[in-house]
Amino acid sequence: MHDPLFENQERLSEALYSELAEELGLSQTTLLQALEEGEYKVRVRADFSSGVRSGVNGTPTFFINGTRHDGPFDYETLVEALREKAVSRATP
Repeated sequence: MHDPLFENQERLSEALYSELAEELGLSQTTLLQALEEGEYKVRVRADFSSGVRSGVNGTPTFFINGTRHDGPFDYETLVEALREKAVSRATP
């Protein structure tokens, strides 16, 4: 369900969760019950806090050799950033 939720961030709601659960063949009742009971609330908060501590400030966030990449995320830019990091590591 991750991908459809990410693709529909502007529509997050119980209605969307039910719609996606049905499309994916998941139990709408089980999903809504888990949300109502906060079954995963602690885990989600822990994951969020871990991301914040790691310097993640949005999705997607890329790290190259431990450094956050703040440039564009298109293929060419990422490949160039990887090449630059590889060269800088190889240069004493």
